[in-house]
Amino acid sequence: MKLSVLLMTCMALLMPVMAGAQQPLANPPANLAPDQLIKTVSSEVLEIIRKDKEIQAGNSKKILELIETKVLPHFNFTHMTQLALARDWRVANPAQQKTLTDEFRTLLVRTYSKALTEYKNQAIEYKPFTLKNGETDVKVRSQIVQAGAKPISLDYYLEMLPQGWKVYDIEVSGISLVTNYRDSFASEVRNNGIEGLIATLQKKNRSLEAK
Repeated sequence: MKLSVLLMTCMALLMPVMAGAQQPLANPPANLAPDQLIKTVSSEVLEIIRKDKEIQAGNSKKILELIETKVLPHFNFTHMTQLALARDWRVANPAQQKTLTDEFRTLLVRTYSKALTEYKNQAIEYKPFTLKNGETDVKVRSQIVQAGAKPISLDYYLEMLPQGWKVYDIEVSGISLVTNYRDSFASEVRNNGIEGLIATLQKKNRSLEAK
């Protein structure tokens, strides 16, 4: 699987229910432990993906609606954007930080939405996990098992917020979704400032939307 496919698969594994699917499923309880949240949601979502012919056929409208309504609530995009910008986050003013977060969120959704249609029948295995008393920042480890290929590690970083556990980074074979963008963001800020980075993200998103 390509990195883009894997990263979108990571996001897909966190969807609680599919809007407009055959039979609605209940959202998982907010007080679930982080590993149980990942497992519960993954089980429901993968079953739907296997059955939904429109998603498999590449219905982009349905895929984007699905991601917007069901994937994004499980992510803390502000924290993700902050990590991707590293020290440059502090250079941006509050309005720029909000715009950067919105554009980064859109970039991730549009970049990886097509990859959702490429999910087939890979199996997910979870590593042992223990939530220590008082822990608010954890790593849930798993791997993707593919026929005829080596397993691929898939690790989720979650933090406890008032709304429940939220994902703020994902690693695929040790590659961080967030830090994968860090060098290019830093280079753009160095050359053109925060407004230059915003303009670049907006241009990229317009291009992806047109496609």
